[in-house]
Amino acid sequence: MQPHFTGTCLITDHVPALAAFYAAVLDAEVQGGDPFARVAVPGAVLSFFSTQGMESMLPGSTAAASSGGFTLEFQVTDVDARHEGLLAQRVHILKPPTTQPWGRRSVWLRDPDGNIVNLYQDA
Repeated sequence: MQPHFTGTCLITDHVPALAAFYAAVLDAEVQGGDPFARVAVPGAVLSFFSTQGMESMLPGSTAAASSGGFTLEFQVTDVDARHEGLLAQRVHILKPPTTQPWGRRSVWLRDPDGNIVNLYQDA
């Protein structure tokens, strides 16, 4: 069987805050709490695990890690409508809705840990 990507897990010192941020941005619900939470969207699950929890499972595993090192992409139906909703939530926008030369329209924001979030729609 070919591997099937199902999601990713962000290691963070702020599990509840990061999970709540993504739940609000993605119109989803948080499942779980500290030290482990997840937000499911169609096609994948975004999980959050505490740095302390990770270290207790595998000492030294987060020594070389830093927050803000990811760009996460989510396909949406309407970037402009999503942008208006983000502004209403007072989410800091890094790059307003822009159509790229290859046709993809996207809006960029940053999560509380510094990761870039790209909400996009294909042309």
